[in-house]
Amino acid sequence: MNTHYQHIPQPPHSAGEPYKGLRPRIDPNQIPSPVDAIEADKDAWESQMYMTLPGNNPPLSTTDFVAFDQGNSNPKYMRVSTWNIPNSAHLARECEIPLAVVVQPLADLDPREESVPLVDCGESGPPRCAQCRGYINPWCVWTAGGSRWRCNLCGHETEVSQEYFCNIDANFMRMDHADRPELNKGTVDFVASSEDYWSPPPLPKLTPTYFSTDLPSTTARKPRPMNYLFAFDVSVEAVESGLLKSVCGTLLDLLYGGEAANGTLFDPCFPRGCGIGILTFDRTLHFYNLSSTLSQASVMVLADLDEIFVPLRDGMFVDPWESRTVIEGLLSSLPERNSMTSLREASLGAALIAGLASLAGMGGHIVIFQSTLPTVGPGALDPLTDESRVYGTEKETTLFLPRDRLWRDVAEECAEEGIGVSLFLGMSKTIDIGSIGIVSSITGGAVYFHPRFKPSRDQIVLASQLRRLITRTTVYNCIMRIRCSYGLRISKYYGNFHERSLTDLEAGVWDADKAFSASFEHTRTLDERQYAYLQCALLYTTTDGQRRVRTCNLALQVVSLAGSVFRYADMDATVCHLARQAMTDLSSRRMAQIREELTERCSSILLGYRRNCAGATAASQLIIPEAFRGLPVYTLAITKTKPLKGRTVSADVRNYYARKILSMGVRSTMQHLYPRLLALHDLEDTIALPNETTGQIGLPSLMGNSHVYMEARGVYLIDNEEYMIFWVGSGVSRQVLYDLFGVQDLLALDSNMTYLPVLDTRLSQQVHNILAHRYNQRGYTPQILLARQNMDGMEIEFSDMLVEDQNNGAMSYLDYLCLVHKQINTAVTQGISISGGPSLRGSPW
Repeated sequence: MNTHYQHIPQPPHSAGEPYKGLRPRIDPNQIPSPVDAIEADKDAWESQMYMTLPGNNPPLSTTDFVAFDQGNSNPKYMRVSTWNIPNSAHLARECEIPLAVVVQPLADLDPREESVPLVDCGESGPPRCAQCRGYINPWCVWTAGGSRWRCNLCGHETEVSQEYFCNIDANFMRMDHADRPELNKGTVDFVASSEDYWSPPPLPKLTPTYFSTDLPSTTARKPRPMNYLFAFDVSVEAVESGLLKSVCGTLLDLLYGGEAANGTLFDPCFPRGCGIGILTFDRTLHFYNLSSTLSQASVMVLADLDEIFVPLRDGMFVDPWESRTVIEGLLSSLPERNSMTSLREASLGAALIAGLASLAGMGGHIVIFQSTLPTVGPGALDPLTDESRVYGTEKETTLFLPRDRLWRDVAEECAEEGIGVSLFLGMSKTIDIGSIGIVSSITGGAVYFHPRFKPSRDQIVLASQLRRLITRTTVYNCIMRIRCSYGLRISKYYGNFHERSLTDLEAGVWDADKAFSASFEHTRTLDERQYAYLQCALLYTTTDGQRRVRTCNLALQVVSLAGSVFRYADMDATVCHLARQAMTDLSSRRMAQIREELTERCSSILLGYRRNCAGATAASQLIIPEAFRGLPVYTLAITKTKPLKGRTVSADVRNYYARKILSMGVRSTMQHLYPRLLALHDLEDTIALPNETTGQIGLPSLMGNSHVYMEARGVYLIDNEEYMIFWVGSGVSRQVLYDLFGVQDLLALDSNMTYLPVLDTRLSQQVHNILAHRYNQRGYTPQILLARQNMDGMEIEFSDMLVEDQNNGAMSYLDYLCLVHKQINTAVTQGISISGGPSLRGSPW
């Protein structure tokens, strides 16, 4: 006999916005659910291989699919907003789908997929078009008996060099076609050993940022193994919070291996051949000579922050294994050496310039651990005044811009020198990420945010983040460009990089977790009988010092019917691009305007489908195309993100999440916007456990993100890529508590829990298998938190993640659908457009 359980109400502290006016009739049971689409896609694609030839709709980014590269890049590398390109700008405007491509060129592949082939075409480098400089790819055509090839991007015919020549067969294919990965695969790495591919020197500055006895280099930078510079804030805040001690211990473990909390040993993971340097700073800079000939590190102090230079010639960067004794001694002693400090200031700007000076001419990665607002030295910042006064005014945009020009200037100079900067922030007060965060954004680095750092709570996460930063695929000295075939052009790029020209993007470092997007547009009408092409080229240096070019290619069908455009639309790419646009606009437009425009963009896409594909239906009926069934809830989710939400959020939090979303891959973006919610209290006995015959693990189905689907007797796990929160209902059974947490009473649960205990129960094993699967997917562990119903403050954060509810200063999903329906209905009955003009601006919604 099944017992009926009462679903819980939404907590009263979830502040949202009610629907205004008369509500159109929408059956709650007919609301399209993104979870249904996600689960259906998993069922369809996790048991079969996706073939990448044009004409197929790819799996969703949230599915663990296996792709076979047939000349089009794996969707993990490139996704477009529609896989059928409109043949004209007029049709594109009619459909209202933004034409965009999202590129994650170094994305991690599924272990079952083929790795990217490495192609060495000799000293001359990869064959390139003599006109547009595009790279050889599977979609080029061979002419003149194989002595020329026609570029699929611009149509120009280029002579084939003698060493690359091969005869062609009766099908106009080269005889060695099967042996040439660059002629078969959409994604390849080319060896680029020629000096033509080395990084060019930056242009000389009228006023140098730092002082050097060496003349500025005028020659290209020779590829070499990457150097890491770890810079530690040693002010009072860093010492007292425990951040300095935590990061020194973590770095030692990563360099030389160590023992985990559960007693298991782990191997060192620092890349072999890479150099390491160490810098500490407060009101002064401390450079360390780590030479292996010394018994311990010697320090040189630079007190004049107005004239920064590197006082070391040798011993600044060393092999961590050759200088192991020196590095271990230094990192072990730093916390104790600075334990009695009384200096509260730390000049982050000076540390950055010192890092730039030490890595200039080489490139590399600066990893900084900072605990306090930089109030001294270059780029000194005053504490922020009451930021709540500027919300809703024209000055709101200043919160997302650096308050001192130096931060942008240093960031651009680092990017030009091939230097990336990553920041680990563990502060107790505001630190102005709007200013200092731009250094990471422009150089391709990352920001890691640990407000009110506590080792007992944050150490596990910080160690996981630092391990991921070092072990993931990372390259440096990067230049990127997307080329389009004739009739299309790139109009704008979105993401974290330095846009050094209208066509080229530059980044000091780039890694497997970073993505960017680009919008493109028509320059003429396209021929439906031919494909449209996109090619992304990333020129980079590997951590072991090899210069390479990675090319990702897409061939896309061209159509003249709106129905075909919508049928092959890609909601994941569209949502990801809209989120990036919204984050980019924060520095130039008010948040309320961005939220309003996002709603209009969503309504316009659905209106475009209605007018062109479902014109015969009644105006009172809400019609949503199959490809965009989840678009309204994902658009609502963008408006509820921390950077855009209407309620009080600190400027640091808004800036941190805005920069994070700008660099996220498609999968991470979708799972951040609509967090994965699981019910753990009623898992089936066989779920999340290895199958006896196949050994594979089946994962439980997800739930809709709303309190409507939850019960007081339940235990739920929600995961938005930043936090994993276990929500425990007030009516949960003692058995579930014991099986999962090892306690039998709700009050006995530790509200400060940072990890899930390993217990000898089936439920514990199931949940640990789910967590292990997610760790393998993303390579790091988000912060684990606990929220007990009506007991813990963390329940507010949990409730805010339930994007279908009325919260975050915004509507519920049902109310939002009513608003979208009302906009579309008004546009249809009055024959007007939603976006692109003032026709509907200022309406009641």
